[in-house]
Amino acid sequence: MELSIDKILEQAEEELERIEDPDGIRKLQVKYLGRKGLVTQFLRGISNLPADKRPAAGKRANEVKKQLEAGFAAARKRLEDSQEATERLDVSLPGRGVLPGSLHPITQVTREICDIFTRMGFDVVEGPEIETDYYNFEALNIPKDHPARDMQDTFYISENIVLRTHTSPTQPRVMEKQPPPVRMVAPGKVYRCDSDLTHTPMFHQVEGLLVDEGISFGDLKGVLTAFVHQMFDPQTSLRFRPSFFPFTEPSAEVDIRCVICRGKGCRVCSQTGWLEILGSGMVHPAVFENVGYDTSKYTGFAFGMGVERIAMLKYRIDDIRKYFDNDYRFLRQF
Repeated sequence: MELSIDKILEQAEEELERIEDPDGIRKLQVKYLGRKGLVTQFLRGISNLPADKRPAAGKRANEVKKQLEAGFAAARKRLEDSQEATERLDVSLPGRGVLPGSLHPITQVTREICDIFTRMGFDVVEGPEIETDYYNFEALNIPKDHPARDMQDTFYISENIVLRTHTSPTQPRVMEKQPPPVRMVAPGKVYRCDSDLTHTPMFHQVEGLLVDEGISFGDLKGVLTAFVHQMFDPQTSLRFRPSFFPFTEPSAEVDIRCVICRGKGCRVCSQTGWLEILGSGMVHPAVFENVGYDTSKYTGFAFGMGVERIAMLKYRIDDIRKYFDNDYRFLRQF
């Protein structure tokens, strides 16, 4: 009798493996566990066995019955899961295309700035973002305890190591290794403890430097005027305002006519008709002395601009934080 019930189990499991639809499972369950099923008939025939064999036969038959019930339930679950997966995947639908990527607006504007100066004969160089206090400040005529250090909120890693507050440290690094003439621009990330609608703790700058014999403020004005006209348009007016930077003398801020109102006055330009875009000036003799340049022979000019600021004006962006939100709706416009 035990071999008979085990044979029933073996036969049922073989048939169950071949079932591919719920109706087939239902029919198979009736065949084995229904009122006239093979297992049911076996249970009814136990009373005809000798008394000493009935307990073992009954126990085995109940075990087989439970095993088959679990097998039928598992088979139904398998088919249901397979059906749901098939319903989720509609093979008749067209394929989903891969959305094309594009360069971030900051990257685009950085490259455009560098391309403009490259066409004027400048080289593109890079420097470390983790900088020494010497190159970030002292080599640029900003000694320790100098009041000018209050202009920049600095991230200090240690007493003598900082996250660079501008890309200007690249200038003395290049001049130490290269005699004049020097024509370079240095793009990169910089860091300051500042965060609001127009400032972020990390932002991007492009610094420029030109050193040679006979370089004058007129050369500075000519180069920056050419840059503004290529970055915006030839109708964009600009002006130079006296300012102060420790590493240039004389120094000047460069403003352009407001690209929003064209000088009529609006909220963006605070009704002045002008927008500040960069700082500039003639390189301070102390900077040349720090790198061993002959100040009686060489002169030069330097300038620096925030890439986010240029991009905001170029693309009419009103909040600098949009650059870093990773909002696809914003980024896809570029």
